[in-house]
Parts: sequence; structure tokens; C-alpha cells
Amino acid sequence: MCGIGGIFLTQQAESYMRSYAESLTESPEVNTATNSKNPSLPFSLSNMFNALKHRGPNGARTLVLPHAVLLHTRLSLIDLEGGDQPFSWGKTSLVANGEIYNDLSLRQHFNTAPFITQSDCESILAAWQHDGVNFPRHLRGMYALALYDSARQTAFLSCDPFGIKPLYYTLFEHGVAFASELAALLAGHFAPRTIDLARLSELLQLQFTTGAQSIFPSIQRVLPGETITITQGVITARSTRPALPSLKKTDFFTSENEALTAFDTAFMESIALHQRTEVPSGVFLSGGIDSACLLTAFVRHKQDAPHYTPLRCYTAVFDTPNTKSESKAAQALAHAAKIEHETISITRSMVWQHLPAIVACMDDPVADYAIIPTWFLTRHASREVGVIFSGEGGDELFCGYGRYRAAIRPWWLGRKRPWRRGIFDRLGLLRLPTPFWRAGIDHAEALYGIHGKNTSQNHAETFFDQGVTSPLARFQAVDCAEWLPHDLLLKLDRCLMAHGVEGRTPFLDPVVARVACRLPDNMRHRHGKGKWLLRQWLAEHNPTARPFAPKQGFTVPIGRWIKEESRSLAELLPKQECIAEIANPDAVKSLLRSLRKPRETAAAWNLLFYALWYRAHIRALPPVEPLFEALQT
Repeated sequence: MCGIGGIFLTQQAESYMRSYAESLTESPEVNTATNSKNPSLPFSLSNMFNALKHRGPNGARTLVLPHAVLLHTRLSLIDLEGGDQPFSWGKTSLVANGEIYNDLSLRQHFNTAPFITQSDCESILAAWQHDGVNFPRHLRGMYALALYDSARQTAFLSCDPFGIKPLYYTLFEHGVAFASELAALLAGHFAPRTIDLARLSELLQLQFTTGAQSIFPSIQRVLPGETITITQGVITARSTRPALPSLKKTDFFTSENEALTAFDTAFMESIALHQRTEVPSGVFLSGGIDSACLLTAFVRHKQDAPHYTPLRCYTAVFDTPNTKSESKAAQALAHAAKIEHETISITRSMVWQHLPAIVACMDDPVADYAIIPTWFLTRHASREVGVIFSGEGGDELFCGYGRYRAAIRPWWLGRKRPWRRGIFDRLGLLRLPTPFWRAGIDHAEALYGIHGKNTSQNHAETFFDQGVTSPLARFQAVDCAEWLPHDLLLKLDRCLMAHGVEGRTPFLDPVVARVACRLPDNMRHRHGKGKWLLRQWLAEHNPTARPFAPKQGFTVPIGRWIKEESRSLAELLPKQECIAEIANPDAVKSLLRSLRKPRETAAAWNLLFYALWYRAHIRALPPVEPLFEALQT
């Protein structure tokens, strides 16, 4: 896990680059004073570099080329001594963030390539040397990368097909700037701190934003599986490698035993590949199906592997009465597996103390309150481990959410379309001029043939080549395209990187995904339970997990805490300039004084999140703790 950034310049920007090369010292941290409204290149790149440091605490390097600069901050996990980036082979240079899990097999396949280190990311250069622009097809892993061919003045920005690792770019006067985080581009003054109101409306209603356009109008996301070609500082081509594989009708499983065998082979292989690291590792253990699958697979892998990194398990609980928790199930799982387990108790005072810092780490805003336990778990785990394994992707690939099943019910049984209503609908609070907050979800649904009541079975047949063959699979595919990369994986990346820890997600592997796509609907859900195949697999390999027991759930009691502080929040929140711009202050005050319905507390949380996010990323103020002091500055 690392931070990457840099620029690719146009042919006409030679003097701009020359000013940087002349001022560059041996240290990449150039602190050249300048007017921030018209920053020099040394100033911009120095600020970008400093903004990425938390992603790579173990090293920082810069490569200056005639029309490009590549920055890298390193979190060392493999080849601790020799894996520093940028890598250069002849005229080709690379910076990458992530892990290439099939690195060892790529090294065997490209056995004549001039490898210099044992770093897994160096095999990307071998794939490029062999296949040119099609190099991503060889990569099995999570990655965001920038590759530059100085002989052709051509660059490539690329992300893994699931969007596990983030990458952003912006066009500026002299070319293209890119970075692992939005905050780095803002810190370097490559983009202004202005807000796209359509994206803000989407954030408030959905708690995340969709598509390539970020909340900042001039900053774009590199989408999952996308490769962007940049020639002489100008974007010239795009291509996409989908996460969901192409299928034929004959590819689908006809028996559950066949499906279980295929999943077992794929998942255990993914676990073995993800386990490769030279630092201690841990698992976020919720007690649910996904993390139980991870723990079960790791225990089996330990029995077969000659070299195994011991694991630790971490579970969050809230020190609040009557809050749903699966911590007892998690503790029982860890005890049965004979793996060290810690339960981290999160209190209301802890949350109010650190919430400004938690929100500040979400520069690409995600108002999902699951950021709270993720941040605290990572802060604790970072003292002991460098890698965390997490179960993201299990629900989206194997049909875990009840909203999928609700979306395919007959209308007379209460069919409910996912994301059909925004959090602020009918509350009468917002006065944003862009009411079409669902446009991104509508676009994704149309892409997979979802058109509400008008979706036909014949239309579904046209989506066979995308591995999406039923209404159920289509709703899962929409989540894989939007909710997964732009909410869950963003949350995981930012909360872990805030503490210099790498997150790995073994479910999000192309071989595992192919198994999931081959499942007929009756192996995705049955008897009112989702993730049917995973439950069957657990029943066979770890019945201690009680895979068919009723779900206990895990609730963040933020609504209760907001109610307990409603009087203070009602005085402070409506006075925030950013809140007054988008909502009626008197209506916000009235909302905070009532808070009778779940949607009202969700709306109050979203407004609180937005106020803290605005303070950190529009006003560019450092986090002030605790919460109520931050709201007064």
C-alpha cells in the first residue's frame, strides 16, 4: 500500500519543468515559497508529496523526467529492503499502489524480463514490456498505477477492475496531474476547492457519490478497470476491463456440489495469494458470514502452508446499551480457531473527540457511519499489524443484501427498488438547485438493463456477455459498479491509510468473481437467506460459525448519540455557513430538536458529516478536537 502522484506535461511545458528541475534538491520535499494563487511547480509537488505521506510512512522518492514527475510514498510489505519506487526499465518508469498477487507466476512467465527487485509491483513492467497498452489483462490484484514511456511521451493511469485502490486526475494548464487522493491534488493547487452541486445532492441523499466525476468539478476518478492513455500531456484514449467476466449459458453451475468445489478452489487460492506479506497481519472479524469465511480459510491455509504469518483478530463493540452486535459470535469463532482476538470498545466520548479527524480522512466524501468503527479498529490494529484482511465484496458478489431480494419480489409482495428514496426526501430541508440526485444510479441501472417495471426477460439476454443474466444479478452488478468502489472500498482505503495500514479483500479476486457470476439464483439466495453458497461452504468447513443462525447485525448508535446532544447540535449546526447555503437553518434546528424517525437521524448525521467535511476540505482547516470545538471554529 502506498501513495502515488505526479504530473504528465504537454510538449509546450518545457520551461515549466525546467524551473522544477533547477530547484530540486536531493530531498523530494521542496519547500519553495510562492503565491498559492499562482503556485510554482516545486511548491505544488512539495504540497502533493506531503499530503500523501500518511499513505507511505516507510519511504519517499521522486523521479524527474523531461516531461513528467513521478512521486511515491511507500508502505513496505514485500521486499522491505529493495522494493523502493519509482521503478525504471530503460525509458519506461512506474509508480504503483497496491499488490499484484500473481507476481510470482508473472515472473516465471516473463522469465527473460530484467527484474531488479523482489517487489510484486515490478512485474507490471514485465507485462507492459510484453503486451503494451494491454498489460492490465495480466494483473491479478489490487492496484492504482501510473506508467510513463518517455521515448513516446505516453503515460497510462490504470485501476484494478473492482476499484479497490483509488486514483484521481485533473487537467491543469500544463498537462495532467494525478494522485492517490483528492486531497493531494487540492493541496498542490492543481484543482480549486469548489463543489459540484449535483454531486453534493447525491452525497446528502445517498451518502456516497457515483461515477467518474468527483465532488470537485475539475477532479475525475479513474474508474474501476479503466486504463487512460495520456500522450504529451493530453488524454487520447480510454479502455475498460470489467470486473464481472463474460459468460455463456453453458458456464452456469448445474449442481451445488460443483459450485461448492469451484468456490473452495478459487477462494483458497485467493487466500494463499493474499497472505503473501513480510509483516504481521490481522482480520476485522465481525462475526458475520464474510469474516467467518475469511477466518475459516486462513485456518485451513495455515495447516497447508510451510510459511504462515500469524493472524490477530479485531472486533468493534459500542459501549451503549441495547446496541446490536455480533461480538460474541466473533469471539467464539476466534477461540475455536485458536487465534488471538481483541474486542475494541468504542464510546460516545471517543467518537465526539475524534469525529473531526475521522471525517477529515474521507477527502472523497462517504457519509457511511461505518467509517467510525473502521477508523477506531484500524487505529488500534496499527500498533501491531501492517495488513488487515476484510470481507468487502462478499455481499455484492454472493447476494448478501436484503435489498436484492426485495427488488425482485412480485409487486404484490412488496417489491422495493434499491435507492428508490433519498434520505432527505419529504423532509423539506434542502434547497439545492439540483434535484436529480439519483442520476448516477439511474445510469448504472440502465447500463445493466434495469428499467423499473419495464424490464423484460428478453432485454436481460443482451447482458449475457457482461455476466449479468437475471434481475437479481443485475442489481448486484449495479452495486459492484457504484456502491462497492465509491462507498465501501473508499471507506476501507481512507480509514486504513489514515493509520498507515494496508487493507486486503480476498473476495474481490477475478477467479472468485467468476465463480460468483456462474451461480444460478437459487444458489445465491434460498429460504429468505442470501449468500446461500457461502453458508453451505461454512456449514461444511466450520459449523462453529452457525451459518444459518438468525443474523444479529451490527449497529453504529450514531442516531442515539446525536439525539443525546441534539440541543448543542441544534445551536451549532445551523450556524455553519455550508449548512445555511444548502438548507433552511430554522428547519435544520427544528429537525435536530425532534429526531423522531430513523430518516431524520440519518439526515442529521449527513448534515453533521458534511459540515465537518466542508471544514476540512473546502476551508482547508486542520482537524480540531473535540467535535463541538470544531463546530465553533
